[in-house]
Amino acid sequence: MEYNLTKSTRKFIRSEKARIRRQFLDFKKQEELITELYKKILGSSKVEDIKEVKQEKAEVKEEIKKQEVKAENSKLKIKKVHPIK
Repeated sequence: MEYNLTKSTRKFIRSEKARIRRQFLDFKKQEELITELYKKILGSSKVEDIKEVKQEKAEVKEEIKKQEVKAENSKLKIKKVHPIK
C-alpha cells in the first residue's frame, strides 16, 4: 500500500527517524517513537498497514535467502559429484 506524501514530508520523516536512531540506543524505544511519528503524520490505521507491508517484505526476503541457500547447496553437490578435470 503506497501513500503519496509530499517530498518535504518524506524528508521530515527521514530526518526525524535518523534523529531518533541517534538519540536512543534501545531498539524497542526507537520503534515506539518511530511508530508515534507515523501516527502523528499518517493516522493510526495507516501505520498498521505499513507494519503489515514491512512484515510481508521481511518474510519475502527470508524466503529468498532460503532459496539462495538451497541453490548454493545444490551447486556444491554438483561440483562434488562431477569433478572438473
